[in-house]
Amino acid sequence: MNFYTARELRTTPKALWEDLENDGSVVITKNGKPAALMIEVDGRTLEKAQWAYRQLRFNDALQRMRARAESMNFLTEQEIEAEIAAARREMHDEA
Repeated sequence: MNFYTARELRTTPKALWEDLENDGSVVITKNGKPAALMIEVDGRTLEKAQWAYRQLRFNDALQRMRARAESMNFLTEQEIEAEIAAARREMHDEA
């Protein structure tokens, strides 16, 4: 994966676009730290890429919420999964 500074994004866009086309993605850095990921898309893949990104953000938020809940002595992930399984069994038995 190739890295470009925000300045290089402005000063050497041709190289960035070539790397994007060849590798499918490039990272843009700000103050030496990753700040953005550029991925190659077209009319067929744009919506799929947006959906995948939203799913990734959702999963990340869910993991952070679970970790916070566990640190606050709420149910652990295993206890949550057990509760979900029990509720599903109960729903199935009622049907």
